Amino acid sequence: MTTTEHIALSRDGAVSVIRMNRPDKKNALTTAMYAAMAEALRAGEADETVAVHVLFGVPGAFSAGNDLEDFARAAATGNLGLQVLDFLMALANLEKPIVCGVDGLAIGVGTTALLHADLVYSSDRSLFRTPFLDLGLVPEAASSLLAPRLMGHPVAFELLCLGNGFDAARAASVGMVNRVVAADALEGVAMEAAQALAAKPQGALAAARRLLRSGHVTTREEVLTRIAEEAKEFSRRLASPEAKAAFAAFMSKKK
Repeated sequence: MTTTEHIALSRDGAVSVIRMNRPDKKNALTTAMYAAMAEALRAGEADETVAVHVLFGVPGAFSAGNDLEDFARAAATGNLGLQVLDFLMALANLEKPIVCGVDGLAIGVGTTALLHADLVYSSDRSLFRTPFLDLGLVPEAASSLLAPRLMGHPVAFELLCLGNGFDAARAASVGMVNRVVAADALEGVAMEAAQALAAKPQGALAAARRLLRSGHVTTREEVLTRIAEEAKEFSRRLASPEAKAAFAAFMSKKK
């Protein structure tokens, strides 16, 4: 296993496993973690011996979203951060399938990143929530495009704007999750699916994935354009009085 700070990388045959590994902070994502995951995804894409990417968290926490201390610093400058965008672009540019296994908290980008996955498996104790508006911000990761196309406007609005949390059963019912399993079975189920994909003819798999995503979801160009549009508005919101007040309240409460 190769380890960078808070991101653990491993291989299981033709499956590349990326694990967010910051359990003491419930996998709140720092800029360094974003950079490491983007690098790992690009490395897997370039490696002919890798057929499938898998993304895991730790028991009880897939990801609590962005590290809010990082966000508070970003709010002072109105700068989303190149590392965040780099990771989102890496997700959107994948040619090889990505399988996600979610156990516990999936907050903010911990939810929106799943919209780029091909297969998502969830434990029955998972919670999906996107509290962007509560922080004076807007959705990201092209979720304003992908979520309505996946689940319809009213449900996407409930998730992304009202900020209601979805339990695993609700997430499955709206198409975000393929299957809900017990926590202790989650990683085995996700890896079984990843290995099944890895055993298929890789050229045909890549072509089929490309056709499905351009037909049922949207084109890659649309996704990349929306990521950039959201990032511009996100940066504007970060510099707004609303966001600064929200992050100041968070930092004050923390102290």
